[in-house]
Amino acid sequence: MSVNKVILLGYVGKDPEMKEFESGKVAKMTIATTEKGYKLKSGKEIPDRTEWHNIMLWGGLAEVAEKYINKGQQVYIEGKIQTRSWADKEGITHYTTEVIASDLQMLGKREQGAKVVTTPTAINTKVIDNDLPF
Repeated sequence: MSVNKVILLGYVGKDPEMKEFESGKVAKMTIATTEKGYKLKSGKEIPDRTEWHNIMLWGGLAEVAEKYINKGQQVYIEGKIQTRSWADKEGITHYTTEVIASDLQMLGKREQGAKVVTTPTAINTKVIDNDLPF
């Protein structure tokens, strides 16, 4: 048995970037999570550590992100980790690791100028992955 599950609670780094394919819409965004710093008994200060995560949202989740997600908004993401590679024009192979979201929840207060959520169903939208091996 194996499990590939990610749970993130963080802040959106910039408004989602949208693309449309024959199979539907996809949204790409980044979120930041921060581990708070601390002080060791020796007095040494360990600073905050911020990690940036690439998030991919497909179909209905992409549409929700397009309409309702803004830079700086706090979000809860559940999904799976996926690594992909590609070769550039010079033949150099590049890799990226992304979280493919299956659940998105918007958190926190609405900031001034933020997009308005008008339907409660837009807050918690799940996508079912039909490629499951069971």
